[in-house]
Amino acid sequence: MESLPAYLADVIKEFVNAIDKIYTKKSAEVHTTKESIYMYEILIYLFENYFDKGGYPDSAVLTHKLTIAGFEEDEINRALNWLSDLTKHDTDHYPATFAQSNSLRWYTPSEMEVIDNEGRGFILFLEQAGILNPLQRELLIDRVLKMNGNNSSLEKIKLVVLLDLWIQNQLTDLNILEKLFTASNPRYRH
Repeated sequence: MESLPAYLADVIKEFVNAIDKIYTKKSAEVHTTKESIYMYEILIYLFENYFDKGGYPDSAVLTHKLTIAGFEEDEINRALNWLSDLTKHDTDHYPATFAQSNSLRWYTPSEMEVIDNEGRGFILFLEQAGILNPLQRELLIDRVLKMNGNNSSLEKIKLVVLLDLWIQNQLTDLNILEKLFTASNPRYRH
């Protein structure tokens, strides 16, 4: 994998710091459980420590390393189970032709309770930018809905997208990373 341009590395660091601030913040705006905070911390740890390696070790080695890093076993299991679901690419619920669909996505009221306007707008942006096809969009929405917590902010959605692209080995395309971070953040637009 070619190395990241400096500005993209800075964007990723800023993104990780923003997520850290969100989950350490004690305000009424953040509707998340203690368990989801730990899960996100574990997922961020995995991304920070294994991104450059292009993958992550098997679950036994990973569990051992996460335990040494200070995470508890139930937290590790919850995060690894969620990550395992992410790697399954379960498309049984959707026809194969759905990936080529050009239909418009309407969110259910329960989906809108979990994914806010900013998050839905970002998902639409990803689809319009060609980063996600309709099938990937549906899988992303399913994954976001399966996460702990009452609300999925933009940062959570970006984390899921990053992890999913990383697992699919699509993060080797620096254009995708650039679209993912810079186009959604006016500070980094060219």
